[in-house]
Amino acid sequence: MALAALLLAAATLSACSTGPKVPDWKINAIGHVERFTEAYLKGDERVEAREFALARAETARTGKPEQVARIELNRCATRVASLVFEPCAGVEPLRADAGEAERAYADYLEGRVLSAAQAALLPEHHRAVATGAASAALPPADDPLGRLIAAGVLLRRTQASPAVVEQAVETASNQGWRRPLLAWLGVQARLAEQRGDTEEAVRIKRRMDLVQPMLP
Repeated sequence: MALAALLLAAATLSACSTGPKVPDWKINAIGHVERFTEAYLKGDERVEAREFALARAETARTGKPEQVARIELNRCATRVASLVFEPCAGVEPLRADAGEAERAYADYLEGRVLSAAQAALLPEHHRAVATGAASAALPPADDPLGRLIAAGVLLRRTQASPAVVEQAVETASNQGWRRPLLAWLGVQARLAEQRGDTEEAVRIKRRMDLVQPMLP
């Protein structure tokens, strides 16, 4: 799970367990984050844009930069998972006033190697990858978005092995996430071409053809 949904959900569960009513903005924001994340990964830009705007508006009502930054980071995380390596522009105006956890996550998504102290601020499954550990494993299969984000970070650092690429392909395929699936299949096809396996590259491109017409 990406940072915004993870932290918002954790705060909501904490509030539920201790009794006070969870603020409406927090409940609404979690729903919008989940919907814009899923919409982007499926390739539905119209729904993604609407739900992102609603999620940002809900958190902006708090006047807390760290809450808005989490929404922006969640959006950037879906791009990294889909191998769209662009600046996380929405976070930069908020960086100075956001918390250390938000700044550490932004640096992680940019492919920077973090210190142990910075990595400790991230969701647990990402810490080994964040510190650049040579034997770092991807997050487990029950965290598919986290797995794709970590794989994307490794590729951004040019550290993704063919095994990592294969895991990312299968993760996106199993979830039916068209956008990252196309991106990771493209990487897999290029690797096959580089090693001279033309038959495998053609097979992968046929698989891409099944997905491509379905994207808007």
